[in-house]
Amino acid sequence: MPLVNEDDLDWTDVDDGGMHVRRKQLGEAAGGDQLGCSLYELPAGEASWPYHYHTANEEAVYVLSGTGMLRLAGESQPLRAGDYVTFPPDESGSHRVVNDSEGTLRYLAVSTMHEPEVTVYPDSEKVGVFVGAAPGGRSGRTHNGYYRMADDVDYWDGE
Repeated sequence: MPLVNEDDLDWTDVDDGGMHVRRKQLGEAAGGDQLGCSLYELPAGEASWPYHYHTANEEAVYVLSGTGMLRLAGESQPLRAGDYVTFPPDESGSHRVVNDSEGTLRYLAVSTMHEPEVTVYPDSEKVGVFVGAAPGGRSGRTHNGYYRMADDVDYWDGE
């Protein structure tokens, strides 16, 4: 496994509809297989991915600099440099990071990289399905999609 220095990696700008964040995939660059780690910079006034939880992967966040707010299991908590929090792979790990400050919020996000994975988005009542690569992975995905929970069908429908 190679030693990786974040200064040697380029930022990836993630501009996905309702959010903008910069990311360096440290775990992938170091050849990690079962453990992912990304460095994030969340600009002032931005929020990370929609409020969600994972069913297969545990995640954690360590705040390096800046301040913000963490929505965790439906409650808001302040975030500041030095804070560390884990998100278990169930509803109690529902989370979203929000930068409600005037500066950049910089943090590490670490996660197991199990697949298949289902992510649940309680606010929008949808699920995400990832097969072949965990949500943070880039290669080998054989299926990926987002589905409204209200579209649930009977097992035998369309047989």
